[in-house]
Amino acid sequence: MTRTVPPSSEPEAQTATAPKDVAPAVALHTGTSDVRALLTSNLRTSGIYIAFVAIIALFTVLTDGTLLSPNNVTNIVLQYSYILILAIGMVIVIIAGHIDLSVGSVVALTGAVSAVLVIQQGQPWWVGVVAALATGIVIGAWHGFWVAYVGIPAFIVTLAGMLLFRGLAQQVLGNISLSPFPQEYGRIANGFLNGLLGGNGYDAFTLLIGAIAVAGYAVSQYRSRIARIRYSQPVESFPFFVVKIVLVAAVVMAFAWQLAHSRGLPIVLVILAVLILTYGVITKRSVFGRQVYAIGGNLAAATLSGVKVRAVNFWIFVNMGFLAAIAGIVFSSRSNGAQPSAGNMFELDAIAAAFIGGAAVTGGVGTVVGAMVGGLIMAVMSNGMQLMGVESQIQSVIKGLVLLLAVAFDVYNKRRAGASR
Repeated sequence: MTRTVPPSSEPEAQTATAPKDVAPAVALHTGTSDVRALLTSNLRTSGIYIAFVAIIALFTVLTDGTLLSPNNVTNIVLQYSYILILAIGMVIVIIAGHIDLSVGSVVALTGAVSAVLVIQQGQPWWVGVVAALATGIVIGAWHGFWVAYVGIPAFIVTLAGMLLFRGLAQQVLGNISLSPFPQEYGRIANGFLNGLLGGNGYDAFTLLIGAIAVAGYAVSQYRSRIARIRYSQPVESFPFFVVKIVLVAAVVMAFAWQLAHSRGLPIVLVILAVLILTYGVITKRSVFGRQVYAIGGNLAAATLSGVKVRAVNFWIFVNMGFLAAIAGIVFSSRSNGAQPSAGNMFELDAIAAAFIGGAAVTGGVGTVVGAMVGGLIMAVMSNGMQLMGVESQIQSVIKGLVLLLAVAFDVYNKRRAGASR
């Protein structure tokens, strides 16, 4: 017989015994309003968002508002989209306790394969795209074989791959640059979706997509809140929850507003959004995603639990090769050609994005969204310093310091968590 919980019971008792149909009602009246507790309960996550907002505010002031102008916001999306694509794959690799130093060379090789087929041999643009994706998958399988089945550390395998595939890129191109790509190929990274719904001085379609994104985020967060309450996990109070949704909605709609007043919705942003949503679901709600976290968190326990470690590691690197190929397509489309030196240092930018976004150096921790925020922090810093006319060597120094501080922050969090136990 079901027992009804009286309204005067403590929130913990309500959430522990409340049936599923009561959870939405409980969600309106439970949680904490302690701002300090909310921020410190997960310092790694909250800190990255606070830092992101602070960096945007700082460079907005230093550039007299140019950073957030419509055209510059669009340029940030176009110029750093391929780094964000690489960061999605890199954070999964890092969560599993590995590293991939070859992605920049893979970007160069996949772009080179596409350019030879499309520019030199006159094949349709989509043939170049398919060939580049196939090349990336084969490269990922090559890395996965040596790491998963031979047992060579990923650092060594991908370091060898960095040299190997850079040399192959130069060989494929004959050590020369090829350009230009046909217009259809160029639209992948330089095209826009605009004018579909009209608009007077702005693109209404871009604003509609922004509104849909906000609605989807709100529904997802509310469902997540109810799920956490059902399992008696701590949540913020409902007013705080609403404030969080409103703030995110304001940021997203402001971003959409700037894009709408420039050239509309970039096609590459649509590609990136699809990848973020897809890999967000894979990492959080799929068996494969849970196995990746298990391997990175405790390899011995994962093995004893029946996780097929070799197969998972193999597919992690296949996935990284696939995403590196997408980044290679986007970069070659953006630059309207292929160069032997393409993708130089991209691996370091992707690794930095993952670590700044909260991934742990020891594995087992990290999120796709966090990697995106980390990548955007690097993008905003680079763009802001370029607008200010900061010399490139100084930019490198600042980026290196930011990465070092991010890793030091992760180490501090681990020590703090260990001391509190």
